[in-house]
Amino acid sequence: MDAIKPLIVQSDHTLLLDVHAPGAEDARAAILPFAELEKSPEHIHTYRITPLSLWNAAGAGMNPQDVVGILNRYSRYAVPESISGGFADIMGRYGQIRLREGRGTEELILSAGSEEVEQEIASARVLADYLIKIKEGFRLKLTDRGTVKQELIKLGWPVQDEAPLRAGEALELALRPFDLRDYQDEAVRAFLGQGGPGTGFGVVVLPCGSGKTIVGMAVMARLKTNTLILSANVAAVHQWIDELLDKTTLRREQIAEYSGGVKAVAPVTIATYQILTWRPGRDGNFPHFSLFRGYPWGLIIYDEVHLLPAPVFRVTAELQAVRRLGLTATLVREDGAEDAVFSLVGPKRYDVPWKDLERKGWIAEALCIEVRLDLPGSYRIPYAVAGKREKYRIAAENPRKEEAAVELIANHPEDHILVIGQYISQLEAIARRLKAPLVTGKTSNAERERIYREFKKGKLRIMVVSKVANFALDLPDASMAVQISGSFGSRQEEAQRLGRILRPKKNKNSYFYTIVSRSTVEEDFAANRQKFLAEQGYHYSIQYWAELTPVLSGGAGEGPSVPQEKKKVPR
Repeated sequence: MDAIKPLIVQSDHTLLLDVHAPGAEDARAAILPFAELEKSPEHIHTYRITPLSLWNAAGAGMNPQDVVGILNRYSRYAVPESISGGFADIMGRYGQIRLREGRGTEELILSAGSEEVEQEIASARVLADYLIKIKEGFRLKLTDRGTVKQELIKLGWPVQDEAPLRAGEALELALRPFDLRDYQDEAVRAFLGQGGPGTGFGVVVLPCGSGKTIVGMAVMARLKTNTLILSANVAAVHQWIDELLDKTTLRREQIAEYSGGVKAVAPVTIATYQILTWRPGRDGNFPHFSLFRGYPWGLIIYDEVHLLPAPVFRVTAELQAVRRLGLTATLVREDGAEDAVFSLVGPKRYDVPWKDLERKGWIAEALCIEVRLDLPGSYRIPYAVAGKREKYRIAAENPRKEEAAVELIANHPEDHILVIGQYISQLEAIARRLKAPLVTGKTSNAERERIYREFKKGKLRIMVVSKVANFALDLPDASMAVQISGSFGSRQEEAQRLGRILRPKKNKNSYFYTIVSRSTVEEDFAANRQKFLAEQGYHYSIQYWAELTPVLSGGAGEGPSVPQEKKKVPR
């Protein structure tokens, strides 16, 4: 035992990193290639060694001895033989199946390292429609490359993909002079690797406000090729355009928007997921998929890759010959499709704990507070007899939340504030009360961008937004969010909403308030929503506001009651 060493290796394949121990930063950097970060609260970070993480390490050139050597170097206690003894078997699977160029431009060859593995592949029914047995192994269509890789990894066989990536049409561009942050440079280098087989595709995970867009632009500047960028909405498209013009040598005519309103193509094209997944009927084709296939792209960037819709997964399976970069703050998907992101876009190439960047000042320190309110008396019987889904809506639309939001805002006169919610009627009411603009899915793109500009310029201090503002919204001065309702228990949404206020501010914290109806199903959903952020090291302090506040006209509540003790908002 060496009590000074920072790592504890456990027989359940978890690694506990004591962040206060000497050498913790070196240990973290050493284990990242073969272990996945699960939780990073303030004292002990939890990593897990999985088959996928070990296959990632093997693909990067590591062997089992490298992994065991790193664990022995940093482990406080002896490394359990029960886990280290299995590394060779797991990592040995990588490279057993190889994918390489075929005889023609539209086919590939899949070969196995042994007769037993070849027989297992041949007997897999899920692969029967894609593989044709030949002397060298199996022949498959170029367009089935991603699907076959995805099915094989589900069977426990990672494919060493040695088929070349297309260079795409050359495009001269460079970053304007400015310094990449250390972690941004590390992310770019992790994605590009040594430029050989098995590099040039994967996902970079960085917190909101930490400059994921800059990572994407730095990759573009290194590869110098035509690039297709997919983003969450039109506002994000315009933000990409602004950033590219500000931070690269690209000219305006070299950049195009492809969205519902504009359908232009240029060497760098930014499109929305929404337009790409549009089709005239439920069983019709996706006419805009031609954007993927009809142009000489050398790089595709999936912004907010955790939002990738199923139809785009489908076409991405065909695009395995193109370099693919996924950018996201969290790989959490409420549909559980994280493995599809791994298989079709690529493995996670870089990740960094949110709190690490906060400590270094790259993102703002955020204080998370949950405010719990009672339901008005007249709401309690309707709530008691309602079904589960309706219970959530009754709790979410508690009219007392409006008074609580108004008081929170009054206590923060110097902050730039976002009021965020799920239900439009609730948002309309509070926007009227605050005399603040409201942005929803029905707000035109031109009006949205006008409101965003005024908020950025400081002409507006308060803005009310629906879930359209969850993603890809760049409001650097936003320093406080008041969440009055959300999408049930979505951890992804909680992370993205906090991300709206994480841009660093000089000598200033950020505040993230969630208002919840006490003793209702909303408390349970709130706990699930907060789970991801708790694993990133964020703590929610809970305040019980027992005072019965007035309800707005038109609300179905009670008037003021005798004041009880109420906790004041921290400043």
